[in-house]
Parts: sequence; structure tokens; C-alpha cells
Amino acid sequence: MKDSFGRDINYLRISITDRCNLRCKYCMPAHGIYKCNHNDLLSLEEIELIAKEFVKLGIEKIRITGGEPLIRKGVIKLISNLSKVEGLKDISMTTNGLLLERYAQDLKNSGLNRVNISLDTLNKEKYKIITRGGNLDKVFKGIKKAKEIGLTPIKINTVLIGGFNDDEIENFVYLTSNENIDVRFIELMPIGEASKWANENFISSDEVLNRIKTLEKIKNHDLSSPALYYKLPEGKGRVGIINPISCKFCEYCNRIRLTSQGNLKLCLHSSREIDLKHAIRNGESINNIILNSILEKPESHRLEDGKYIEKNMNQIGG
Repeated sequence: MKDSFGRDINYLRISITDRCNLRCKYCMPAHGIYKCNHNDLLSLEEIELIAKEFVKLGIEKIRITGGEPLIRKGVIKLISNLSKVEGLKDISMTTNGLLLERYAQDLKNSGLNRVNISLDTLNKEKYKIITRGGNLDKVFKGIKKAKEIGLTPIKINTVLIGGFNDDEIENFVYLTSNENIDVRFIELMPIGEASKWANENFISSDEVLNRIKTLEKIKNHDLSSPALYYKLPEGKGRVGIINPISCKFCEYCNRIRLTSQGNLKLCLHSSREIDLKHAIRNGESINNIILNSILEKPESHRLEDGKYIEKNMNQIGG
């Protein structure tokens, strides 16, 4: 499945809920989100149906996201059903890790291959502040459990926030010294709530390289990966640098997104969405809708021109 620029679109990120058990300051308002009607959301059966159609068209990797996906009732069964879809090679999940210790074994048994953990600080008090009440100990226990049962490789996604966690860069990097994990630093993107303070708190993730001069670049074998990877000398894990703002990587983008309300997003930073929910509920085939939409995937985002979207990340899918 190729777009009009010849990019092979083989990676689908599916948001199964816009709700979350945290209230991260750059992700959603303190009061939480507007709760949509249950009928506005795709059912798990509809998600499975749409996913199967995408796999028929060439999707090989699916990542389950939210909000926080582990709060969606039935997520284990969904993953189990997706793992049986012929042609689907990889199923992963992005989670905040709070519920991971409880569900890790069931996720592994259901066919989940690996997890990404969203984690912006290693300090318990700072974690409580940025998440508006989160418990960091639960996240650490979840990471430990995931490692024990083989939900690997584990990737820790850290949004760099000037004045908040830039003093922890070294601590995050040195997690990779003795642990076979990836720590990926991501630039703060002007999306939804974050657009209100992205300029003031933005720092390039290249600051990681400025701080840690001993990091050695690793050859990139996957051009579609948004991260450039580095290693500490004799380090067991990797350090990833993701620069969507200062050095965008749209040329090799291979991904699309399905929101929890059934809208296909061709680019994270575009407001354009294609309604698939309406089509499947009317009994229509969505194959041609998907194929025609893929041809309209933009060549690149326009963040440098101030083209920001209003929706928060939890509404889109991380």
C-alpha cells in the first residue's frame, strides 16, 4: 500500500480510548476530557474489523494506543484476536505503565510483542506534578514485570521539557548502561494543550548529544523509524533521538492512525480526518476509502509554518 510519494504504508497506530488514568499537563486539561457518548467510540469488534481490512491492504505492524489503552475493557481479548490475523507481523502497545504490572502476563499470553512506556521523569515528586497525581513506583514495577516476562525490547519515551526534566537527561541516558532497553528523547510538540507552552519549554533533543559526548551513533537499518539511535560505550541499551520539530523525518513516514472514534489520520500534525466508522456502520466496504485516502497523505507536516492542531494527544492516539 503506497502513497503518492512512493512511501510503503505498513504501520497502523490504533487508539482504543481517549480516556486516561493520568492528567499529564502537556496532554490534557486538569479537569480531564469531554466524555463522548459510548456510541461515538468504535467497539472492539469494529476495531478488529477495520484492522483486518488494513492488514489485507498491506499493514504489517499495529500499535495499540490511547489515552491509556489498559483502561479499555476487553483490550486483552482484542490483542488476542489481532494476533491471529494472517499477515500481521507485530503488535505493540504504548502505555503509561501504571497498570502494566497487573496486565503484563495476560498481554504477553494474548500475543502482544512489546511495550513502549511514556515516562518523563525519574523523580517521584516531579512525576506526581507533571501527571497531576501519578504514582511512579507503579510504573517502575510495571517495567520490571515487562522485562521479566519478555515484553521486549522495552522503549521508554521521554518528552523533553525545558525547565522540567532537562536536568535528568544524564539519568535517563545511563539507564541504558546496564539495561537492555531503549530510552528515546522526543521533542515537545505543539499539539493541543502542549501548544500553549511548547515554545517556552521547547528544547531540541540534540541537547542529549551535547550533554553526553560519549554517545556513539548506530547505523540505522530502518529508514521509517523516527529515531536516530546511539549507544554508550559498552552500553547494553540504546538512546534514541526523535526530532519532529528541529529535524523532521517525514520523507520515510510509513504510518497512519485510527482514532478511537473511527477517524483515519494520515498525518499526526494534520487536522484532516477520514470517517471510517460511518462507512462500516452502514455496511460499506472501506477498502477503496482507505486506498484513495492513502494517496492523499501529505508529503510532510507544516509545524514550521505554525500549522498546529487543536486536538490533544489523547484524542488522536499517541
